[in-house]
Amino acid sequence: MDENKIPLLVIAGPTASGKTALAVELAKLYDGEVISADSMQIYKGLNIATAKPTIEEMQGVPHHLIDFLDAGEPFSVADYVTLASEKIREVRNRGHLPIICGGTGLYISSLVDNIIFDDTGSDPAIRARLEKQAKEEGAHALWLKLCEVDPETAAKVHENNLPRVIRGLEVFELTGTRLSEHKLNSRREPSPYNACIIGLTAENRQYLYDRIERRVHIMAENGMVEECREVWQKGGLATAGQAIGYKELVPYFEGSASLEECLDKIILETRHYAKRQLTWFRRVDNISWVKIDIFDDLKKIIENVQKIVAKSEIMCYNIK
Repeated sequence: MDENKIPLLVIAGPTASGKTALAVELAKLYDGEVISADSMQIYKGLNIATAKPTIEEMQGVPHHLIDFLDAGEPFSVADYVTLASEKIREVRNRGHLPIICGGTGLYISSLVDNIIFDDTGSDPAIRARLEKQAKEEGAHALWLKLCEVDPETAAKVHENNLPRVIRGLEVFELTGTRLSEHKLNSRREPSPYNACIIGLTAENRQYLYDRIERRVHIMAENGMVEECREVWQKGGLATAGQAIGYKELVPYFEGSASLEECLDKIILETRHYAKRQLTWFRRVDNISWVKIDIFDDLKKIIENVQKIVAKSEIMCYNIK
């Protein structure tokens, strides 16, 4: 154990698995503060469909990186790692345990693994030229160009993912170094954290799907449709449309589908999203899984997590 490393408790898992409630209870047990790892809860006003915790749900536990950015403002995983790292240090300096809670796997992995992101700037002129070339010659032509200068990046990027193709070409033009090399170098800094990662899952996938369906209907009862309509009327779906629960309701607002059809679509897309989340987290090293359907009770889940935490290195630190 490296005593210079910061203890970090991470609660990860798919949507509707109970991460928020668990993180709050653990924060009360271990004198912690919660730092969100949700790519949509960062935006102001998008409350219901993103399952942003309410004041009542927070139970007085400090929560960070929630509801702080205007809809439409750009925000990258690199931005998240920078802000989350600052919050972790602030929480630890107060003598509290930082607790990361969320379902955005890229945020969590990048933070825990201490990914140092490419800090190469951008050149609007280069981007404009490449975008013009894509319009004139097609995305495939640009992708073939990327294959020539950076085949490793090209092999991982679909030719229709134009922003990433352009970024690969832009970095090469600006630096003379392939983007794949930048990414290789990004993993050379050791992590400053001793992390105990708890993953919530369900042995019976239908159990999770049933939870998702119930939550979507509760969200609808709590005003999700009205919230989405307001965002849609203001033309704010450029950002909100990334969150499941917003774009699926647009056909209802336009009169081309019933509300029931749109809610069914939200349930289906949320199930697909949960499956993708589980696939991501299964690749995470040293994650301890807790099956919510086996325990099916928050108190029992907490007891199981406490056993995992007790065996982890973070208990060697001065935490409550």
